[in-house]
Amino acid sequence: MWTPVFWLILLAGCVAGGFAWRDWNRFGEAPLHGGTAAVLDIPQGSSFAAILRQIRSAGLSDESDLYWRALAQRMGVANRLQAGEYAVPAGSSPRELLQRLADGDVIKHRFTIVEGWTFRQLRSELANAADIRQSVTTLSDAEIMRKLGAAADHAEGQFLPETYTWTRGDSDLDILARAYKAMRRALDEVWAQRSAELPLDTPYQALILASIVERETGKAEERPAIAGVFARRLKLGMKLQTDPSVIYGLGASYDGNLRRRDLDTDTPYNSYTRTGLPPTPIALPGLAALKAAVRPAPGDALYFVARGDGSHEFSANLEAHNRAVARYQLRRGSP
Repeated sequence: MWTPVFWLILLAGCVAGGFAWRDWNRFGEAPLHGGTAAVLDIPQGSSFAAILRQIRSAGLSDESDLYWRALAQRMGVANRLQAGEYAVPAGSSPRELLQRLADGDVIKHRFTIVEGWTFRQLRSELANAADIRQSVTTLSDAEIMRKLGAAADHAEGQFLPETYTWTRGDSDLDILARAYKAMRRALDEVWAQRSAELPLDTPYQALILASIVERETGKAEERPAIAGVFARRLKLGMKLQTDPSVIYGLGASYDGNLRRRDLDTDTPYNSYTRTGLPPTPIALPGLAALKAAVRPAPGDALYFVARGDGSHEFSANLEAHNRAVARYQLRRGSP
């Protein structure tokens, strides 16, 4: 025979259990503490207990481990929580946070390689980028290329300018690897679409020409015309006479002023003293420059000069070109 005391204890237990059940359900859907957006950084190899410590350290919750473990078990994510850097929007619930960690929905940062950068500029920007893990700062360009599995040692021009996403833990070499593979794909694709009369023998020569086109104009619509001038000069055996190539050959000695003696001093990159393409690219060309290099615009222009507004005037002969130079009062003629 059950005593009244037993029934009272049983009733109290049922009431307490009911309250606990409701409180646990409230916990799963209630907003986390703080009321503002937060960032949660979960290191690699973190246990469930370590993840809970990170949640508490971020000021997001002070609920018991039992509640968190029970919710994770109910959701089926207890063994699927992933390391990484997570954004926790204001008003997020424990359920939403656990799902985000299970999905690996980490913060994605962006790094943009700008068209026309040199590889030296790219390395500098990567070295100064916050939170990107540094792994190549002490390596030479050739050593970096070997780490990327490249056949060539020269890195210039080999990385496609565009915006790349990265997550915490990624290294500078990871980003370089993506940009290198992207350039390989882009160059293969445009080379397959090259003009039948293109005066270039290899994709690498197209990369060199594209880099010159990239440095000569920032206007995408002008790049085929610029490429056309250089393609016709290559066919005729004329010197390219492009200042950006000379400047590249000067390296660190270039002080911002291109002088007559610079144009007269022979280097492998001096297109005023040598015919043909320079030995390597002189910058990182974008996709528009690559396309222009393999499909240059037809015409008879052999010269162009900057108008001063970012555009160029094209001429078919030296006399017309000299008139254009005089009209726009340039310090130096272009090709």
